[in-house]
Amino acid sequence: MSTSVAQVKHYDVADLALAPLGRKRIEWADREMPVLRLIRERFAKERPLEGLRLVACCHVTTETANLARALQAGGAEAVLIASNPLSTQDDVAASLVADFGIPVFARKGESTDDYRKHVLLALDTNPHLIIDDGGDVISTLVKERSDLVPNVLGSTEETTTGIQRLRAMQVSGVLPFPVIAVNDAQTKHMFDNRYGTGQSTLDGVIRATNLLMAGRTLVVVGYGWCGKGVAMRGRGLGANVIVCEVNPIRAIEAVMDGFRVMPVAEAAAQGDVFITVTGNRHVIDRQHFAAMKDGAIVCNSGHFDLELNLVALKEMAREVRDVRPFVQEYELAETGRRVIVLGEGRLINLAAAEGHPASVMDMSFANQALSAEYLKKHAGSLEKTIHRLPEEVDLEIASLKLEAMGVRIDTLTAEMVEYINSWEHGT
Repeated sequence: MSTSVAQVKHYDVADLALAPLGRKRIEWADREMPVLRLIRERFAKERPLEGLRLVACCHVTTETANLARALQAGGAEAVLIASNPLSTQDDVAASLVADFGIPVFARKGESTDDYRKHVLLALDTNPHLIIDDGGDVISTLVKERSDLVPNVLGSTEETTTGIQRLRAMQVSGVLPFPVIAVNDAQTKHMFDNRYGTGQSTLDGVIRATNLLMAGRTLVVVGYGWCGKGVAMRGRGLGANVIVCEVNPIRAIEAVMDGFRVMPVAEAAAQGDVFITVTGNRHVIDRQHFAAMKDGAIVCNSGHFDLELNLVALKEMAREVRDVRPFVQEYELAETGRRVIVLGEGRLINLAAAEGHPASVMDMSFANQALSAEYLKKHAGSLEKTIHRLPEEVDLEIASLKLEAMGVRIDTLTAEMVEYINSWEHGT
């Protein structure tokens, strides 16, 4: 039998004494999130989410905290859980509980079992709306708590990986309610994925290793929006960038962008640093680890740690030791060479750094807040498929961001509008 949010154990965070620091950091991030702040102010007046129970499965960061505040201002009874065992900022989790009264179930470094327990605990609140990041909540709901499906109005999804999983569910005919693909909004993937992932991934690598990127060979596996950002920022730091791809169009794009392109098997012997951003399984595998030079550094910035076959690497190693925080050295039994793994193969930008800068998450989380409002407004009228957020909402978010940045743009004249909408005008 389902319970209300109020009946559930109030929180599971590392240390409530961290709340004062967390609040300062949340307020600092809020300065860089003017679009979400405007939405929060409107939500506080209009209360569009009044009476809704909402589960948000996100990286528990300062930026997510400001999304949670906006949802709360809109009237939602929200519960927040982590979307990755290493992505929680414990001071932020503490502040959300102590200062804002938002139930949080997340600890940095929590076990996989605790992570799954938190998903189930959140589902026990019998949610009306779900904000997912990677698809774990929806997948668990369908497989283990299908009794709750009738009460769910819909969900949103933040990541490329999650959208892939949801599309597979849709093809299989098991997607139980409408889902807004927030990741597919232009104000999300073109900016968050490229500029956010690009900067924060290299930030995580450098914080974990204190490595000078200039002159190194950086292998970026995957050239979607995230891969583009990582390759761009790697080159900006002076790295020699190699791109590995399976999609021929993206591979051509990488070549035209000035990068070398080759298979992972070929790049394995050349790379100094490897970063995976594909959303797929074992893109760096046993044979690739075996070919790497001594001291090669490997990490992942895709959603799940399965991009690196760490089970195989452990089998190949005669010794594994921690050499720095979030840095493990695997000494290979056969060759004696060492492979360095960062952040246990989990999202390096959140494991060893702070994730995306607040200014780019401003747009992503504006999309999340407005998607929740959209699902409430259109409850019962949307098909049980994956939906794009309407273009006019995407454009509104971009316009608000430009205004906050002090940037003005042109507008079409009546004559221009008439011209582009007519088939009669020629050259």
